[in-house]
Amino acid sequence: MATRPDHPPPEISWSGWGDPALAAPLPEGLGTVLRQALGIAGHGRPAPPLQELRLTPARLPAAIAAELADIVGSSHAREDHETRARHARGKSTIDLLELRGGELIDAPDLVITPAGHDEVQAVLELCRTRRVAVTPFGGGTSVVGGLRADASAFVGTVALDLRRMNALISVDDESRLAVLEPGLRGPEAEALLGARGWTLGHFPQSFEYATLGGFAAARSSGQSSAGYGRFDDRVLALRVATPAGTLELGRAPKSAAGPDLRQLVLGSEGTLGVITSLTLAVDPAPEERVYQGWTLPSFAEGTTVVRALAQDGPRPTVLRLSDEAETAMSLARPDALGGGPVPGCLAIVGWEGRFEEVERRRRVTAERLLAAGAEAVPGAGEDWAAGRYRGPYLRDALLDAGALVETVETAAFWSALPRLYATVGAALLDTLRDAGSPPAVLCHISHVYPSGASLYFTVACAQLEDPIAQWQAAKAAAGEAIVAVGGSITHHHGVGTDHRGLYPREVGALGLDVLRAVKRALDPTGILNPGILLER
Repeated sequence: MATRPDHPPPEISWSGWGDPALAAPLPEGLGTVLRQALGIAGHGRPAPPLQELRLTPARLPAAIAAELADIVGSSHAREDHETRARHARGKSTIDLLELRGGELIDAPDLVITPAGHDEVQAVLELCRTRRVAVTPFGGGTSVVGGLRADASAFVGTVALDLRRMNALISVDDESRLAVLEPGLRGPEAEALLGARGWTLGHFPQSFEYATLGGFAAARSSGQSSAGYGRFDDRVLALRVATPAGTLELGRAPKSAAGPDLRQLVLGSEGTLGVITSLTLAVDPAPEERVYQGWTLPSFAEGTTVVRALAQDGPRPTVLRLSDEAETAMSLARPDALGGGPVPGCLAIVGWEGRFEEVERRRRVTAERLLAAGAEAVPGAGEDWAAGRYRGPYLRDALLDAGALVETVETAAFWSALPRLYATVGAALLDTLRDAGSPPAVLCHISHVYPSGASLYFTVACAQLEDPIAQWQAAKAAAGEAIVAVGGSITHHHGVGTDHRGLYPREVGALGLDVLRAVKRALDPTGILNPGILLER
């Protein structure tokens, strides 16, 4: 029997991150660092009141809006200013700067909330015949311009908000599988599964607001990926509504029946279809969770230790390593801001599972860390766990203070990782310094595999007169550096519009032609997320 959350989730801030009640000013220690080290002395542009946000006029013909309302019910088809504004942008720094900048914001003409697969299918078929662009909407947490669809060639645009599709449909305890709907947010899914003794083990920084459908569509990776794997590793089956019909994909753990078509949907970012059901692998809810902090003498030495754990084990559930700059700035320990730097490089190591298994893995890992010259940092693991979802709130406070803060993430094989780290860091540093805004460039290893790892850069500097152009130049330089070294243009944030120009460099012209051919088959008139992932 399907079960749903007891209460609706809180509404995410329209102009920043998360719960507006949790927004906080900068800690005084960090404010001092910003002024002294980065020359940030001014104030950023605050967001205007929501009702003063300038939106493009709605242009969807009334007759088509009425037809769509007939499918989902009139109360689930909304075109008021606030609803349109809340579906206009994601949560990248560029998105937030645009919302603060007084510019005219292109917004969907109509926001509809279907109740299930049949309604989604009917909406897509109608929009196909009426030439209406459709942007699937989950948690609205994209940080790569994933909500910036180009609907200029269509008669209007609709945001397809999946929040009503939020049920746990069934659990197969014997196979350790659960069937869930795409509109469930991370905490809702964990609560529903936890009541039955299971977990997905997927905890990205966007966990509190992102949805299961979004996790799949963007190939999300959570902070416990060393133990549970990426989200796409957990997807066993999918039901997908497309403008051309319904796809039912996945009927066994593995199959040799041709290419795995599930992989076409995973990472497709709403351009090929709308995920309406996911069958996911689940694990027993852990009896214990333990997180610890360790310092290692340098990022290079720490990387060697992290690689050994990833390749030879015991591989922790959580395994992260901050470089010297990030450790010194204490961004790996949000509670420690202003409390003095931690020497060396801070590693966060966590274990989840049965009591005896956690203790065994923790003990062996500690022995290997100590043998490598690591030193324990009391309380650092617990501090990280307590603050693991608070980072985006800090970004909002930094923007308010006049800082430009954004991230770049990539991945490479272990042998290429040192060069990737040096090259991308230098590209960001040089570009922003030459523009007159010398930055702090911080980095950490956030996801590990036997063959390689991801690098996650955080950049902070003073905003210039045009902070959007300022960041786009730095981002372009970082992207070129990534391609030159052979890294991936994105490890877990997705392509959206921010990485779209580099996407052909990763998959090649022929690969792009293959993807376009698939899109023509599933979305013949190109209504789904036009301009996302692929150039129109």
